[in-house]
Amino acid sequence: MPRLAAALRGLAVTAASLVSVAALPSGAVAQQPHGTPSAGPAAPATGAKDPKAPKEFVALRDVDPTIRQEIRYYTPHNFMGVPVTGYEQPMCILTRDAANALHRAQLSFLKKGYTLKVYDCYRPQRAVNHFVEWAKDLGDQRMKGEFYPRVDKSTLFDDGYIAEKSGHSRGSTVDLTLAKLPALPTRPYVPGEPLHPCYGPKDERFPDNSLDMGTGFDCFDTLAHTLDPRIKGEQRKNRLVLKEGLEKAGFVNYASEWWHYTFQPETFPDTYFDFPIARKSLGGRH
Repeated sequence: MPRLAAALRGLAVTAASLVSVAALPSGAVAQQPHGTPSAGPAAPATGAKDPKAPKEFVALRDVDPTIRQEIRYYTPHNFMGVPVTGYEQPMCILTRDAANALHRAQLSFLKKGYTLKVYDCYRPQRAVNHFVEWAKDLGDQRMKGEFYPRVDKSTLFDDGYIAEKSGHSRGSTVDLTLAKLPALPTRPYVPGEPLHPCYGPKDERFPDNSLDMGTGFDCFDTLAHTLDPRIKGEQRKNRLVLKEGLEKAGFVNYASEWWHYTFQPETFPDTYFDFPIARKSLGGRH
């Protein structure tokens, strides 16, 4: 999950500095000068019609059906322990530029006996707002044992694990890993089952059909930093295979998360969207 710089809070702006929401693409959140996002509506008002995705967005499965999808935020197996607002279907939506680049990367990985597997792609602003609400509720720590055993929840904002805006909402960022072919599906998470630290040995962590990257996905720990020197041997090799393959296709890694990549140049570098993750948001496009 992108952990970009925390949004500026309480910043006053003049009416002249505001960008007209009407001029933005469908489903976008208004922006302030210099790329600083305004608060914008968290989600459509009750009874309001959900916004649609701009024509530049596509379903990844329509571009490359061979890329595995395990959309974690559609399920309760994530750091909050509940399905996330805005994930109406377990599907990956991206800008067409990012999806095409991911397809190119997948072709190169398939030749080596690997497949990409995405955990998260476009993320609506309403989902990010859900993360923020959860982070402020210090009493809800049901998933601490797996996702943030060594991190105090009260520091998630200061540590950069949770922010009020995410690059995922711009549509060109993806969280993903590699799996060796043939890869059997990961078993479902059972709410309430015993939790194990995301940084533990692979055979002790929640089972995943992916290569051993040293930590699980969404591990709030410095061991998840892509080039952390404590990650060695096969784990480091696997991270570099993923990194080098994606970089050749035009993606840039976020150094604090081995799974987080953004295609450059972004189709929408300054716009954050809030349409829900569902086929209906694409209007039946392919």
